[in-house]
Amino acid sequence: MISSRDLLVQVIRKPEVITELAMTDWDLLLRQAQRADMLSRLCFILDEVNLLDKVPAQILAHFESARILAEGHERAVRWEVNRIGHALKGKEIPVILLKGAAYMMAGLPLGKGRIFVDIDLLVDKNSLDKAESAFLINGWVSGHHNAYDQRYFREWMHEIPPLKHIQRKSVLDVHHTILPLTADLNPDAEKLLAAAIPLKDNSQVYTLAPLDMVLHSATHLFHEGEFHHGFRGLTDLDGLLRHFSAEQQDFWPALIERAIELDLKKPLYYALTYTQAILGTPVPENAIGQIGEGVPNGLAAKLMDLLFLRALQPYHHSCDRRYSGLARWLLFVRAHYIRMPLHLLIPHLIRKATKTKKQL
Repeated sequence: MISSRDLLVQVIRKPEVITELAMTDWDLLLRQAQRADMLSRLCFILDEVNLLDKVPAQILAHFESARILAEGHERAVRWEVNRIGHALKGKEIPVILLKGAAYMMAGLPLGKGRIFVDIDLLVDKNSLDKAESAFLINGWVSGHHNAYDQRYFREWMHEIPPLKHIQRKSVLDVHHTILPLTADLNPDAEKLLAAAIPLKDNSQVYTLAPLDMVLHSATHLFHEGEFHHGFRGLTDLDGLLRHFSAEQQDFWPALIERAIELDLKKPLYYALTYTQAILGTPVPENAIGQIGEGVPNGLAAKLMDLLFLRALQPYHHSCDRRYSGLARWLLFVRAHYIRMPLHLLIPHLIRKATKTKKQL
């Protein structure tokens, strides 16, 4: 019997369990999937394994609606990527898609049904001003005009202020590296750019190389402080690891070597540990041990287990364990601590709190 708390997790791990679900289970599964922003993705997962015909008619209507929404979303994203390439045409500024847009445009299985709000990009820091100017000329504008916000993004963070198109309302998050400049880890963005792969139908736009795509996904998830999309991020990692390890014979040793080279051993450790623990990702027995020094062990590893095994569950009250709320809050604090040193973080948080209070 499947626990209601683990319903969505178990269906993602083993889709054929849907044949055992009662109608009340289906109702809860829909709510868990919607809250985790996974309903359209779940529809495609069931379709991939030919199980949609096992879904009750009342529930299938919700899945079909989610599929239509996802297909419309994909068309819109493909047009935005076309417009990004158009904006940079002739300027010799390669731009790398990150996260959801990259999965979709690379034709990866996990890109089907993947819904996201912003299009994340990586640009060489030396070309950042030219890229920003090109986007501004083509209708994307910044909504952050005060001096503090500009300084926050441009001096401390890994991106410029978000750009929103004045007509289509699409949002670009333009990065020049994958972690804030003030973070505890310091991956070399030039190595990511050098290994990038151009899209087949748009030579101006690239995706990260497979190993780097995994490492960026891990880095983003485990440096984030908000986990309402934490489970979706974990399923992204599971999908990337399964897909690329099946395609590349030396995938696992190459992934570990690349993580060491880019100073991303810790996020890779977390990615392998928690995809395996929660989603049953087939990670080789010795892979985690080969990551080497600099990863949690002993009491620290047990503490992170207590936090991440709670925070990475689907973001629905029925999936919560005892102290799940506390775990998410502690990881929120941790994320800020590892992104900025205290002499910058404390004044920043005070400023944010004061600004929020004024808005209320």
